[in-house]
Formats: sequence, structure tokens, C-alpha cells
Amino acid sequence: MTEPARGEGFLEQLADVYAAKRALAETTTWEETQPYHTIHQMVSAKAAEHPDLPAITFQLTSDPDDKGRTLSYGELHAQVTQCANMLRDLGVGPKDVVALVMPNCAETPVAMLGAMCAGIVNPINPLLEAGQISGILRETNAKVVITLRSLPKTDIAQKCAKALEHAPSVQTVLEVDLAGYLSPVKRTIVNLIRPKNPNHHKAKVLRFAKELGKQNANGLAFEDVQDDRYAAYFHTGGTTGTPKVAQHKVSAIIYQGWMFSDGMIGTDDVVMCPLPLFHVMAGHVVMGQVLQGGGHLILPTPQGFRGDGVFDNYWKLVERHKATAAIIVPTAAAQLMQRPVDADVSTLRLATSGSAPMPMDLFRQFNAATGLSVMEGYGMTENTCMASITPPGVADKVGSVGVPVPFADVKVLDIKPDGTETECGVDEIGEICVHSPGVNVDATYIEADKNAGLYAAGKYLRTGDLGRIDADGYIWITGRAKDLIIRGGHNIDPAVIEEALMAHHDVSFVAAVGQPDEKAGELPCAYVELVEGAKLSTEALLTFAKQHISERAATPKYLEIVDEMPLTLVGKVFKPDLRKRAITRVFDAALEAAALEQRVSFVLDDKKRGLVAQIAPQGDAAKVDDCLKGFIPSWEWAE
Repeated sequence: MTEPARGEGFLEQLADVYAAKRALAETTTWEETQPYHTIHQMVSAKAAEHPDLPAITFQLTSDPDDKGRTLSYGELHAQVTQCANMLRDLGVGPKDVVALVMPNCAETPVAMLGAMCAGIVNPINPLLEAGQISGILRETNAKVVITLRSLPKTDIAQKCAKALEHAPSVQTVLEVDLAGYLSPVKRTIVNLIRPKNPNHHKAKVLRFAKELGKQNANGLAFEDVQDDRYAAYFHTGGTTGTPKVAQHKVSAIIYQGWMFSDGMIGTDDVVMCPLPLFHVMAGHVVMGQVLQGGGHLILPTPQGFRGDGVFDNYWKLVERHKATAAIIVPTAAAQLMQRPVDADVSTLRLATSGSAPMPMDLFRQFNAATGLSVMEGYGMTENTCMASITPPGVADKVGSVGVPVPFADVKVLDIKPDGTETECGVDEIGEICVHSPGVNVDATYIEADKNAGLYAAGKYLRTGDLGRIDADGYIWITGRAKDLIIRGGHNIDPAVIEEALMAHHDVSFVAAVGQPDEKAGELPCAYVELVEGAKLSTEALLTFAKQHISERAATPKYLEIVDEMPLTLVGKVFKPDLRKRAITRVFDAALEAAALEQRVSFVLDDKKRGLVAQIAPQGDAAKVDDCLKGFIPSWEWAE
């Protein structure tokens, strides 16, 4: 990218580059196209060409005047090399796992890239509970953990220490101290009030910065083998609850960045990315495209979009950094549209969105406020990430997630319970299935038994998403197969409810789930978050729903306005929480109607049984069982 501002010429140029990449995929293979064969080669390339250009800037706060910390391409290369050498000295080999329990900071990309050079990196969501973190560490047999040193206002260090008590494979913990980003006075205060972190585990605890400084920065101290291998484990963290761990090869990681670099992202580009690096969109696609293109990646606050003041200061941050590209998700876009564009954002050339389809009204609102069309992408952890994207400059396919990315083959299949597979015709709804350099056939998850039934026609990854492909080859997501609300055997796509309610100008977020019902099995219910300052009753929204939902059976039988929708760190509505809320409400109402005093304490997400209501052990179990026996979710006494 060389043009200084937005405009039709720029979009046409971008479209031509992307079309050329797709055309290339028709005549050759990814193996023949792949520009780098190791992660260290990828990091080294731009460092050799432009060592002094800025690569990554991290801000501890969202203050537009926060200078943050910037690593040039030369500094990034040096620190990644040091990190890889340090990990090898700690015994990390090509098949050993380095877990990152880290928010975003300047050390996070250094640790991620260094771990991929030396072994296998496993970024873990630091907001997970200690038990979940421990489970992932055991599943991956992690040897080293990189996490935060104990700090006020965050319990990441404490949770990680607790998780390590039940992760015997971990030999070493490397601690990153965010106090280093503070002024000397604030750092002194933090050191005085820093919480103690009891370590009741056997791993050796070292300081990341100190150990890094001991290492050679000029080159790897070991052979950088070019044979393809697994270099990353990412746990799933979408809307389905219990994480699984997917494995990603070097070739697939490089592929994710290549798609949008080399003519699409260049040395003039500044990419604003408030998404967490433990998610594949930021960790593989965004960071990969920036590093391969020679751009400048901006990481505002450790929590990204969830950081204090990020939404309020977002447009000022764009102006301060002269950002040319905005990486968003629909839920973040909805929040941004509740705030004025109070800064000069004329440097922005494009915006890309992922995690979920963007509602048409939100797309138009974002376009009117910023002048930008949004390139919508579609991907998943199991595919190493991207499977499709809306090509640059396309304005007549709003709501679509675009066409397959180069070297990807996407089909919509009608897959019957008996295993019969039939390719759907134009605009026929079926399950979206993907084959690409990001798919590891028969080895998507590190646990072999979790790969059973995951593929169609011997090579296509079954995404679990429902969708269709139109006559122009554009993919449209229509729902989630596992999110289907099954009312008396009738399948209801929650998107029908969500899209109808999102059309109301006072609605910010909508999530539709099935609530338990004794007769129908499930009935549709909806949870709604209103835009800031809106005054709207549930009765008015239900009336609106009845008027705008064409499928009578899909009209919500219950609607609740919530103060804040539960979201994952990448901005998806976390539906397991809403299902648990629905089960609790319905079961408590049934118990009350039966004149029983028991109530649901919480709802457990059991790997084998699904959602199970936990009830405090009191009274006659037979009466409780008689009251709740007609519902599909089970119950048990809480321990």
C-alpha cells in the first residue's frame, strides 16, 4: 500500500492484488508458493530489509498520549532470536510446548514467535479459571509457562500458580513484569503493594527479561530445520463451552499472513488491533500479515477492546497512530457506533471484521460514520483461521462472509445422520465444509478421538456452521448447527430471531437460545442488550419480534433485556452462559410452581453429559426428580 488516503483507486488496487492471489492458487500449489519455511525466516525477512521501521507498538493505557513501547523490526528480530535461544537452553525441543498465559503486551509477540521458533507455542486465554488452565497444560504436556509476575488489579499470576499445582509436566515458569511500563514512581509503589504469589508447585520461577538478556541476539544457537512441523496449539474459545486444543503447522501459520500481505499490507500501513493475541485472528492472521508485509501493529492495552477507555478513545488512537487499517468484530463495531467519531480518521483505508457476520444495519451505520466498507472474514481455530473474506471494494454483498481465500476449497454439504453426503445447490442451506492449507486432516485436535466425525469426503473440515453459497460464489452464514433450537422436532435457526430483533434501532446485541420445555423439548428465547440511553420495554420488543419474524414457531416465548451481554474476549456472544441462565430460570419456576423450596445453585458444563443443573442438597430428591423429569437437561445435588 502506497497511497496516502482512502479512495476508489486504492480499493481497486487492493482488489487487483487479491484477485491475482486467487488466480495464482488456480495454477499452482501452496507448497510451491510458500515464501518462508520457518517462523524465524519470516521474522528475519523484513528485519533485514527495514531494521529501523516500527514493527509493534504496545500501550499500557488507552490514553492517546501514552507513548507506549515500540519494537522496530531489528529489535523484534533480536528479541525473538534471544527468546528462541533461551527456550532451547531450558530444554524446549521442536515437539515441546511453551504455554503463554498472557494478555497483550510487547513481550507477548516476542514470546509467541520465539516459542514457535524453538518448539510449539500454546497461547491460553488468561481469563480462564485455574482449573481450565491446568487442564490445557496437562493436555498439551507443557514444559515451560510464560505468564505475568504478580501485580495489583490482576489475578493472572495467582491463577497460573494454582493451575501449575496440577500440571506436573511444567518445569520452568518465566514471569513478565508489566510494572516495567510504569513510571519510576508508580513502579516503586507497585513494588510496595505487589501481592504475594504463593507457588505451591515444583517448577522453577525465572524473570523473562533477565533470562532473555543472557542470550545471543544475532542468530539462532540451533539449526532452523525447514521441514514442516507443528508450531502452535490454540484452544478453541468460541461459543461452545469446554475448550479443545487444535494444532497448527508452520506452513499453515505462514499461509494465514501471506493471504493479506505482499501488496495488501505494506511498510506504510499501521494496523490498529485491539484483539487478543491468544486468538488465531490476531495471533496468526493480523500479526502474520503485518510482519510479512512490513507494517506497524498497534496493540492498545493488555485487554484490547475490553481495556479501560478503549472504546471512548478508539478514534483518537486511530488519529494518533495514523492507522490505515482497523481490525474489529461486530460487537466492538456496535459499541463504537454508540460514540461519536471525534477525531481525524482520514488515514483509515479499510476495516476488516471477523468472529461473526455483521448485521446489515450495523454495516451501513459503520460505513456512514467512517466512510469505510468492511471486509468481512470467516474462519475458525480448527482451520488455523481464515477460510473466506469479502474481496476489497465489494459493496453489494453485505452480510456475506465473501469468497474462499486463495488455496481454500469451500463446499456446502447436506450430511445425513447415516453419513450420506450430498453437495448442496445454489442457495441451498447445509453445513459449511472447508479444505485449505490450514486443515490438518485427521489431526485437527491433538487428542485423536476428538477428530472422529470431523471430516467430510475424506478431506473437508466440518465447521458446524450452517450456510449457503449464492450464484456468484459468495458464502452466507445462516446459523450454527449446534445452536439450532429444536422445538418439538422443528429446527429453528437462531439467526432468524437475532436478525429480526437487530433491525430495531434501539437494539445493540441479540442472542437467541433454546430454553427447556417439558412438551416441546426447547422453546426459543432471546436476550437483548440495548444501545446506551435507550428506553424500551420487553413487551414492545416482543411485539416488534412478532411483526418481523416470518417463522411463527421462531417467535421468542421469553425475552429479557440484559444490562450487558456475556462476551468472549474476541467479541462473540458467549451462549453457554445464556443457556445456563435459561435453564436456571425455567427450573426455578417449575420448582416454585410445585411448591418446592429447592432452587438451582448453578449449571455445570459437563464434558459428557452437557449442561447439568446443580441443586443444593435439601429435601426429598424424589419430589425434585418428579418435578424436573420432563426436561431434557438433567439435574443433580450440588456437592
